[in-house]
Amino acid sequence: SCTMSLSEAEVQSARGAWEKIYVDAEDNGTAVLVRMFTEHPDTKSYFTHFKGMDSADEMKQSDQVRGHGKKVFSALNDMVQHLDNSEAFLGILTPLGKKHASQLKIDPKNFRIICDIILQLMEEKFGGDCKASFEKVTNEICTHLNNIYKEEGW
Repeated sequence: SCTMSLSEAEVQSARGAWEKIYVDAEDNGTAVLVRMFTEHPDTKSYFTHFKGMDSADEMKQSDQVRGHGKKVFSALNDMVQHLDNSEAFLGILTPLGKKHASQLKIDPKNFRIICDIILQLMEEKFGGDCKASFEKVTNEICTHLNNIYKEEGW
């Protein structure tokens, strides 16, 4: 489906929640990836650069991990700017989903993992309301990604 299920009020509160964590995009993006790689080590297998890194400190220092963390947060930020325009939102998410499905062959369950870690971090840093405001956005992203993956033959 091409419609977003967020009301105008939900869009506003999701943007407010996202802004808090996006202020430190590189550090927070890195924290999310480091937690993902530490708690779900199999996710590292997709990243040739990160495979050999075992310690969280080593990952935190890595330019590649930091760079990818920032990239993830930038892409999310673009989506958050277009929560009120499903065409523009899907214009960002669709090519990204296709690339991860067909080219990078990333298991779609990893998107749910990373979204859940972002929500955890939001809750730890800014409380439950912040997390709750953003939860609908992550559900929206994961739902659309699953649809894109299905179209790509997963």
